[in-house]
Amino acid sequence: MNVMFPKNGRYLIAVSGGLDSVCLLNIMYARSGYDLIVAHFDHGIRPESQADHDFVKNLAAEYKLEFVSSSGSLGENASEATSREARYNFLFQAMHSLHADAVVTAHHMDDRLETLIINLIRGTGRRGIASIGQTENLKRPLLKVSREELKGYAQLNGLLWRDDPSNFDNRYLRNYIRASVLPRINARDKLKLIKLMDDQTELNAEIDRIISGLMNKDDIEHLDLKLLNGLPYNVSTELVATWLRRNNLINFNRKTIERVVIAAKTHRPGKQVNVYGKAAVNIEKTNLALVVNER
Repeated sequence: MNVMFPKNGRYLIAVSGGLDSVCLLNIMYARSGYDLIVAHFDHGIRPESQADHDFVKNLAAEYKLEFVSSSGSLGENASEATSREARYNFLFQAMHSLHADAVVTAHHMDDRLETLIINLIRGTGRRGIASIGQTENLKRPLLKVSREELKGYAQLNGLLWRDDPSNFDNRYLRNYIRASVLPRINARDKLKLIKLMDDQTELNAEIDRIISGLMNKDDIEHLDLKLLNGLPYNVSTELVATWLRRNNLINFNRKTIERVVIAAKTHRPGKQVNVYGKAAVNIEKTNLALVVNER
């Protein structure tokens, strides 16, 4: 298996109890140079989640590893986005409090392909094509490993895991893609799609570098209207999206960006465009201004 092992260090491994994370834990445990902490987050969505927690806790004890957990009580109607945000909030808080070098998750090649297809359907643009990567604080060693390889590894090494029943419910788009779409794509074409994503990741980094260079580094809360309106529409939307991200706003959607750009290009001073929550953009005489509404 083509595992991209991180450098030696202290790592917090996210373990749900499923096949992927159980394999990841075993793979990293078998390699010297790692001080591992097992982390489990109970979303509080399924009745059997307590059994998942106990399974992972016992697994950590078998490996004689430190174990940390938390629960979210999100309820059965929690969205994938809400669940993901709660999980990563816990993981990064635990990483900092336990002085780990990074969080490690078990995302693999098939996860990348599923997310690619979902993002294409949703029209998320260039960033959606390059979804699921790594950062300094988030390592994903299995991105070049398929689910089939992981299953073979688990069977060869006699590993036990727990299946999440919701993973087999094809009412969810990701599950439908996993069960009905990916099996129709042969191994060669999967590798072509992975190459597309890797190339787009590099391209995105260069685009972001160029766009960031257009903005005023000393005043990140304002964006020059003359600059924005002098750009083609598609470039303007990229500039506004990058500007919002610089201000730590990430949960906006494409329609919001388009509303901001159209309001800016029609130059309607005094108009306010809501981003999400209390965050909004004011159209001023010479700038876009980021504001936080008190209401």
